[in-house]
Amino acid sequence: MDRTSRTSRDRTALTALATASIFAGLLVTTTGPAAADKGAATEAPKPTVVLVHGAFADSTSWNDVIRKLRHDRYPVVTVANPLRSLSGDSTYLKDVLAGIDGPIVLAGHSYGGSVISNAATGNENVKALVYLAAFLPDKGESAADLSGKFPGSTLGDALRPVPTTNADGSQVNDLYIHNDKFRHQFAADVPRDKTDLMAVTQRPITDAALAEGAAEPAWKTIPSWVLVATQDLNIPPTAQEFMAQRAHAHTSKVRASHAVSVSKPGKVTEVIEDAAHSVR
Repeated sequence: MDRTSRTSRDRTALTALATASIFAGLLVTTTGPAAADKGAATEAPKPTVVLVHGAFADSTSWNDVIRKLRHDRYPVVTVANPLRSLSGDSTYLKDVLAGIDGPIVLAGHSYGGSVISNAATGNENVKALVYLAAFLPDKGESAADLSGKFPGSTLGDALRPVPTTNADGSQVNDLYIHNDKFRHQFAADVPRDKTDLMAVTQRPITDAALAEGAAEPAWKTIPSWVLVATQDLNIPPTAQEFMAQRAHAHTSKVRASHAVSVSKPGKVTEVIEDAAHSVR
């Protein structure tokens, strides 16, 4: 009788111990990670950087900038700018931006500056604009107007027009930079082996796109950053400074040709990330 009672008591004690162990295990499982997370720093999501190239270039002109931004964990989107008309190119970019969730830092090079100025107006996700050796037109101004507003551009003499027909039957000229003038005009501080490739792969822009007046610009309502290329032969540096001052932009300068994203990717990335740090 005593032996049976002891056995029963032993079984009861073992059952209680096992139950307590299981409960303790569950408690550790459910509370352990929460306690660890509480003390860990969580990095806020970074804005998406959208890069828009200009005339006589393509998206590969951003390659070194993209590498640096991705290294710093920024999501990056590059846009193949059609270079057909300012209004049409801007509509295309608006559609691209509409497909991006969250805050955006929108950067444009050269004529790409005109496109981002048009496309960002009214888009609440675009938190900062970055202009890199670029146009910041006011309403009604064209790229051609602004490049001729101050002396220093030698682009006109370097251009080769090629007549072309639009889908609607209208006639325009595709503008190329002569291959033998490309390096001096566009990218004098880039190694020749690279500029030889850039000349062959350049994307033409229509004369109509350069002559079309801008819509209401986004830089009037969205904070802007400008990088002035002081050796630019396409857009005179004095024109770049004038547009930056008018837009009350955060402005910096770099000794570089018009192809600043190729020759000075570190400085370009620095300006873009400076703009990105302002996004909350």
